[in-house]
Amino acid sequence: MENLSLPRHEAVLFDFDGILVDSEPMHYRAFIEVLDPLDMGFPWEEYVGIYMGFDDRDAFREAFRAKGIDLDDVNLAKLVAAKSRAFLDGLRAGVTAYPGAVPMIESLHAAGRPMALCSGALRSDIDPILAQLGVARRFDVIVSADDVRRSKPDPESYVLAFRRLSEAHPTSLTVPGNSIAVEDTPAGIRSAKGAGLRVLAVTNSYGPGELAEADWIADSLENVRIMG
Repeated sequence: MENLSLPRHEAVLFDFDGILVDSEPMHYRAFIEVLDPLDMGFPWEEYVGIYMGFDDRDAFREAFRAKGIDLDDVNLAKLVAAKSRAFLDGLRAGVTAYPGAVPMIESLHAAGRPMALCSGALRSDIDPILAQLGVARRFDVIVSADDVRRSKPDPESYVLAFRRLSEAHPTSLTVPGNSIAVEDTPAGIRSAKGAGLRVLAVTNSYGPGELAEADWIADSLENVRIMG
């Protein structure tokens, strides 16, 4: 795909899994570690087709719903905690950023561009990875699954992230349509669009056809330049 130059935007809001790091396989393995003993595991293709883009709570709810089993809040919390422990165990081998992700973040930070992270992951999953990548202090705002009740594609997380960014930069941000979200899933695109943001989609997880609702599509952040 050709290099892509985007017009200047007031702020940039990044998704996390599938944009900064290829952590989806790690999330999948952690889910399976928890669900297989319950005879509720599913193949990777099903994870991509159904569960990717959900936060942990909604992923477990969907897995149980698909089996016709009720899942109360107490057991849901236990499952989420077990999955988080399994995910953090997997982090010990280290993580690798997607090409172009860290340089883009550093470039935007150097230019003084307000940035947020807007993820369906738990904050406890996010912080160790940001620390490993050396970008933990680059984001003005981080919104995680801990901060919202409804996961993507609901716009709640992006609405909250943009509001907090606006509060942190009251003279820099005007309306959501002047800012951009960077996403890799159809659910993420719908979430950002529902919050009024424009969207750059990256084909790290899905093909261009499945990301067609985005304003721009790139095959790598290496090939994207956001104008200063």
